[in-house]
Amino acid sequence: MNPLNYDVVIVGGGAAGIFAAINVANNNSNLKVVVLEKTGQLLAKVKISGGGRCNVTHACFEPKELIKFYPRGAKELLGAFHQFQPGDVINWFSERNVELKMEDDGRMFPTTDNSQTIIDCFLGELNRLNIKVELQTKVENITKTGNLFSVTTNQKSLLCKKIILTTGGFNKAENYQFITKLGHTIEPPVPSLFTFNLPKHPILNLQGIVADVEIKIIGTKFSESGPLLITHWGFSGPAVLKLSAWAARYLSEKNYEFEVEINWLPLINEEELMQVLQELKTEFSTKKIVNAFNFNLPNKLKSYLIAKVEIDEDLKWADVSKKQLQRLVDVLLKDNYISKGKTTFKQEFVTCGGIKLNEVNFKTMESKFVPNLYFAGEVLNIDALTGGFNFQSAWTTAWIAALD
Repeated sequence: MNPLNYDVVIVGGGAAGIFAAINVANNNSNLKVVVLEKTGQLLAKVKISGGGRCNVTHACFEPKELIKFYPRGAKELLGAFHQFQPGDVINWFSERNVELKMEDDGRMFPTTDNSQTIIDCFLGELNRLNIKVELQTKVENITKTGNLFSVTTNQKSLLCKKIILTTGGFNKAENYQFITKLGHTIEPPVPSLFTFNLPKHPILNLQGIVADVEIKIIGTKFSESGPLLITHWGFSGPAVLKLSAWAARYLSEKNYEFEVEINWLPLINEEELMQVLQELKTEFSTKKIVNAFNFNLPNKLKSYLIAKVEIDEDLKWADVSKKQLQRLVDVLLKDNYISKGKTTFKQEFVTCGGIKLNEVNFKTMESKFVPNLYFAGEVLNIDALTGGFNFQSAWTTAWIAALD
């Protein structure tokens, strides 16, 4: 048998892989470490994340609160975040002269507002620690004989003692084949962050409008609150993206054809709203309805909703009937739309799916089936809402995998 090529082989040169490689070498300078990356570029997702600024983590320092941002993986990450959480990430980068700043919504970015700062930090560490990187090297098969792994790639074969799989999330189950051959089960991958399509719907004429809403998927318990953005293809914005993440599996099963209900005034109930409308009818009896529609909504949206219930916006309040008032209540609090299809959120494509979590020991990130095989990052069935949470789980799982 050929002599040992490397002590540790890391498969995947993304955020989790590079972070794992650096920490493995930092923890033990005697180990020979290599990163195998199938493309010609390291850290591609880091480069584009946060609009090119790199949303490194989120300023949520309590693990019990932090796990609430993970539709899949919350239970398993609770203990993991007690080992390595956002505060540790901030310190890790600070020790390498990269300072992070917090924005109003808790997202954290390098003070330079440039993802290249994070990439340069990582590349500097790879160089300092003599970590070898092999690009354009796709792993095709992994077998284990005794205590050694044989890794077959499109370039060559090599032997090692430990493997950390950080391949990221695949969008096709067959791409996981070299992992399933090792005895692991894959939760089928489906998109997790996407916007809702409303083909040719009249509301698309309001593109660019933002409103704070409550939106839910009819017939389910899935519901989210927050800003909704009307785009030229449908609904986007934080509320929709969060909803798509929590309901990812359900919406996949429905083939992305489903009905949503929007509450445009989530701070008021039906009875209170009816009372407000009746007061408007009394107080502004001689004014046109559109000129005295005193709700915190964009004007174009007000006009659209009034027209949707077939009320002439030039109608005077005094002439609005009880039936019309009820229709206004219904459209303001229970406005329904049928969504068909999905659109991924910019380039920050996130999948749910991957290695079944009960097959991994989250104290070490080691496989429960194959000793010295470890996992980190999106190859696991873990995904999060936007805001730096996906990177945080990558840093945490990679850091733990590097310890053992």
